[in-house]
Amino acid sequence: MTVHQRGYKQYGYTHDEAHLAPSQKAPVDWDPGQYIAEAASMHPDVEDYIRHVIEAKVHPEQACKSCRGILNFASRVGQKRLVNACRWAYNHGLYNSPAIEEILKNRQDELPLEENENDNGQKRIPAHENIREKDYSGCCPG
Repeated sequence: MTVHQRGYKQYGYTHDEAHLAPSQKAPVDWDPGQYIAEAASMHPDVEDYIRHVIEAKVHPEQACKSCRGILNFASRVGQKRLVNACRWAYNHGLYNSPAIEEILKNRQDELPLEENENDNGQKRIPAHENIREKDYSGCCPG
């Protein structure tokens, strides 16, 4: 039986390295620079996305698996689709391999990426007849 300190972070990990099987321990050859260099050889957007994936993961083994999974998509779907999928995921703040897989599966990467910001860098609200502009002065129809 093993005993661990309780972690209160939802979906968080708690573990003791000594209790892990060899296959679960951090990869010995884990080198973030290797994944960043491979991503950079594909496209700057993929490189930037991989950097965010690495920063988003708490444990090195999670980052390693995510990076490897993401970069492997290039051999299955091609670099162009991977670049577009990384752009989509980045735009939606999704930094993991399942997000890329879902985008590729649904072929979202082939759709034009929506620009959600205006010229001032603020989020843009989509046009809709029920949304009033800031200078709207009317009240209720009478």
